[in-house]
Amino acid sequence: MPIYRTYKQGDLLVGVWKVDETIEQLRSMFHQFSIYEESFMRFSAEKRKQEWLAVRVLLKELCGEEKKIAYLPSGKPYLEDGSAFVSFSHTSGYVAVALHPSAEVGVDIEQYGTRVQRVASRFIREDEKVSVESGDEIYALLLHWSAKETMFKLMKDEAVDFIKHLHILPFVPEESGTFHACEYSSGQEQKFLIHYDTHSDYVLTFACLE
Repeated sequence: MPIYRTYKQGDLLVGVWKVDETIEQLRSMFHQFSIYEESFMRFSAEKRKQEWLAVRVLLKELCGEEKKIAYLPSGKPYLEDGSAFVSFSHTSGYVAVALHPSAEVGVDIEQYGTRVQRVASRFIREDEKVSVESGDEIYALLLHWSAKETMFKLMKDEAVDFIKHLHILPFVPEESGTFHACEYSSGQEQKFLIHYDTHSDYVLTFACLE
């Protein structure tokens, strides 16, 4: 299907793709699939292949041309041609891609579901409980989790503790909007403005370091 949703905040561009296509249908959307063949064949699971292809199809649609993704030793993705900073995420049935021409970006998409309530103690700080209790608990928890995933993708420290180092400041969850967060890992207490959107199937968060 075409791009499901797009979000534009200044030079930051985010797209969401609803993955309805088969692997063969996704493959057929590339003009030069040969440049991806070697990487694609490393995957054996059909779902993983589908997600991998969907990310690159969405990237192509956002950029207007096919782009090749490479990875740093840390696992952080980048575009081989250096045309933009990139981040991507996937969950059941959807993928998301964020792009910015000159600033680091992070994006995360999480499936709506109650499992997050059972694992909340792994990422919710004591001083974050006010936000969680101020609206739909599942959405609030998912937004906290997703935002911390987005922050992690923007940070250079790979040993980040989601409770000790990442703090979501109080906010009341709405259908979409922004909230503030900060990190205590670098010693600089860097601030983040997190953009978010909620959907019956997922929550989406994204941010950039401008």
